[in-house]
This record gives sequence, C-alpha cells and structure tokens, in this order.
Amino acid sequence: MTVEVVVEEKETTLLGGGDDNGGVEVKVEEESIKEGPKVIEKSASYKEESNFLSDLKEFERKALNEMKEKLEEAILGGGIFKKEEVKKIENVQEKEKEKEIVEEKEKEKEVVVEEKEETKQENKEEEEKKPEAQEEKKVEEKKPEAEEETKPEAEKEEKVEEKTPEAEQEEKKTEEKCVDEVDKDISLWGVPLLPSKGAEGIDVILLKFLRAREFKVNDALEMLKKSLQWRKENNIDSILEEDVGADLGSAAYMYGVDREGHPVCYNIFGVFDNEELYQKTLGTEEKRNEFLRWRLRLMEKGIQKLDLKPGGISSLLQINDLKNSPGPAKKELRIAMKQAVGLLQDNYPEFVAKNFFINVPFWYYALNALLSPFFTQRTKSKFVVSRPAKVTETLLKYISAEELPVHYGGFKREDDFEFANEEPNVSEITVKAGSTESIEIPVDELGTTTTWDLTVLGWEVNYREEFVPHDEGSYTIVVQKGKKIGTQEAPIRNSFRNNEPGKVVLTVENGSSKKKRVLYRYKTKKSSGV
Repeated sequence: MTVEVVVEEKETTLLGGGDDNGGVEVKVEEESIKEGPKVIEKSASYKEESNFLSDLKEFERKALNEMKEKLEEAILGGGIFKKEEVKKIENVQEKEKEKEIVEEKEKEKEVVVEEKEETKQENKEEEEKKPEAQEEKKVEEKKPEAEEETKPEAEKEEKVEEKTPEAEQEEKKTEEKCVDEVDKDISLWGVPLLPSKGAEGIDVILLKFLRAREFKVNDALEMLKKSLQWRKENNIDSILEEDVGADLGSAAYMYGVDREGHPVCYNIFGVFDNEELYQKTLGTEEKRNEFLRWRLRLMEKGIQKLDLKPGGISSLLQINDLKNSPGPAKKELRIAMKQAVGLLQDNYPEFVAKNFFINVPFWYYALNALLSPFFTQRTKSKFVVSRPAKVTETLLKYISAEELPVHYGGFKREDDFEFANEEPNVSEITVKAGSTESIEIPVDELGTTTTWDLTVLGWEVNYREEFVPHDEGSYTIVVQKGKKIGTQEAPIRNSFRNNEPGKVVLTVENGSSKKKRVLYRYKTKKSSGV
C-alpha cells in the first residue's frame, strides 16, 4: 500500500512502505541544476496496478478464480437479484393457486346444488308416504348434508396436495427459466459478468472489487451484488440518456488526459461560493439529490472513456480544486460531499488512480478529519495534497504541460488547435537565483510566423521578448517589452512574423533567492503567399 503526501515547502514525497507494519520510506525528489533545456520529469511513484493474470500474486489469482466461481453460481442460481425475482415468482404462484381454489369451489357448489335437489325430491315422496319417518329422516340427513358442505373443501385440499409435487417441479423449472433469462445477460459498464461467457474485461472489473476489499472474496462479491442492486433500483444504466436538470459544467467536468492516458476529472468547489448557485444546487434535499445524480452521470461519462481490458486505461485522475470553496461551515455542502463520497466509494471501486486536492486552504484539514472515516485506507493512499504556491509544479508531475489547462499553469486552452498537429515538444530550463537565461528560437526563412507558449513556475521574474536579426546592421525589434510578472500570471502565448532572417529571444531574469523552472514550446510556420 502506497501513501503519497506532497509536502511543498520541502519538496518531499512520503511513500508508505510495502510491509504490513505500515513502515514509511522517505524519498526526496532533488531538482536538477543542469544548464540548458531538459525534459520534464514525471512522478516515478505513479504506476497503476496491472490487471494481467501473469502479473498477479498467487493469492490474488486464487481470489480472482474463487470469485469467478462464486459469481457464476450466484448468477445461475438467481443469487444476484434473488429477493426481487423470487418475490415475483411467488406472487404468480399465489395467484395461480387462488384461481384453482375458486374454480374448485365453483365445481363443488354445482355438485352440492344437484345433490340437494335430488334429496329434496326424495324427501317429498317420503313425506307423502311416511310423515313420521320423514321427520326422523330429516334429522338424520342434516349430518350428511353438513358433510356434503365440508366435503368439497377437503376434496379440494386433497387435490391440491396431490398436485403440489408436480406443480412445484413445474414452478421450479419456471423459476430457473426466469432467473436464467434475467441474470445471464447481466453486465456492468458494458462487460458481461457471467464468467463462463469469457468477456475480456471481466478480470478488470472483478479485480477492482477485490482490491477494494483487500482480496476478501466474500466481501468483494457482496460489494458487487449490492452495487448491482443499487444500479438497478436507481436506473444507473440509463443515466447517460437522462436530462438531470441544470447544467453544472462549471462545478465538474472531464478535460484532457494525464501522462499515462487517464482521463482527468476536475471538481471545482469554488463555484459554490456563489450563494445563488449554492442554493439552486444544494439548498434542499431534492436539489442535493439532483446534484448527486448529475455527479454520478459525469462519473459514468468518464468510465465511457476507459478501456476496461487488461493493459488498458481503466481508471481516472481526479482533481479537487478547493480555491474559494465555501468550506465545511456550509451544512448542505458537507451533507452532499459525504453522500457523494459514499456512493462513489461503494459503487465505483478503484476507478480513481490518483485523487488530488489543490489550492488547499487552512480549513481543508478540518474537512479531511470529517470525511476521513468514510475513506478506506486504500483510498487515502491515493491522495495528493497541494497548497496554492505549488499547484502547477505538483500537477506537472502527473499531467503534461500540453494537457494541463492554462489556469493551472499548463498550455491547454479551450478550442485551441494551434499546436494540435505538432509533436509534443515542451522543454524546460532552470534559472538560478539572481541569474538570467534566454531561449533562442532560430528563424532563418523570410515570412515565417513563430508562435510560442511559455510559463515560469511561481513567476516573480522579469520577462521580455525580442527579435534579433542576423544582419548586424539591422535593429532589434521589441516584441514584448520587459516587465515584472507576479505569481498569479497565466502562461504566455505570443507570435511574431519576421521580414528577415534572425532569431526570437525570450529572456527570463530571476532576481529572487530561489531558482525558477521555465517551461516553453514553439512552432514555426511559413506564411502563405511568400
């Protein structure tokens, strides 16, 4: 089990030991001090667990096989939705029995009526001949008549009892047929769950539930059954087709992928600082339920982007931005978050590869203490926490600059195709404290348009842009005059079209006492008609 906590001030990563005693190993990620461009380093501790059978430990393979056997038995035996299906069958059986009883009673009544008519006729003849004897006979016939009244019921019960073994056998076959028709086709996220069908993704699905329950087969199977029941009761399989109310795209959205190809989900808690939106979204229990359903719909959308096969990308990266969040003082937000945590953890196990909490304010630790009991230790091991000053640096370890949104210090812009067909070419240089570094982009052809992106982690530097001609007799052209850029500056994008050979020079002056990391990329394009 790996526990990773980013401590920004010391730039240290704490990794939980792999032993059962919970030992902690401390690794310090030393920053390179080499001169010149370098490739951005990604986190060495970030690796999703393999779903290939050959990579599993022996006890893990054994648990997976055992779960398959029990799942097969549960599906074929109607043990997934057993209560509901059996109840339906029992209701049908009861109705059939009631119908049989009514029919038997009607037949017996007809027989009794006929017998009474015959008896009356005989009695009438006897009365005419033997009045006294007739009186005695009447008294004696009361008993047979009473017996006749109760006889149909007894005969009916006897008939039902005689039919019961055959009926039960037939009903059993009907029940098995009903269960087979319902359960054999059961699937989860498009993956058939009946193990004998041999679906390629079944190992991936089952391993998620097993890992969530530390490979305890019975617990994992029970978790799976409860999740399937929950999905059925709440119509989750059709949630993507629903209109779940107001558009909350500003509160959470899927955008880009990380370095390993995991889709990234951003949760923006700051939007709830708007009182009108807060009340509209979380003000009542009904609104909170709508919000939760919308959030589940987003989760299902994210899963649609995954490849649930061994070797495929089978989990998401989740980023929780707490900047300007109203915090735990808001009761409705606390309730909604606890509900969301419970639903996602119980029904979407192992679907989050890493869970980031960025722009963490002081109250985060209080909220974490509140929610902590609802997280498993395995879930907590995936947490990465970052304060505002280190957000970009932390995220870049897991998400490339090309895929990281500009408001987090990356180069990804909405509906931007400027670098869409370019090979990833982001480079990095380090500017030592009290020094200056320049990036030179050669432009040897006339009429060439050069476009570049540049960002400095933490900024607080002086920055300028120039075009320097090769001809010493030509003048240097100022593209962007020098200015001091503060910590909140977004990445810079600019372009320049040259009329003579030369070079574009981007200069970073670091007057602070700490070294700075500069990320940049560029492209040159020959202008048409030149």
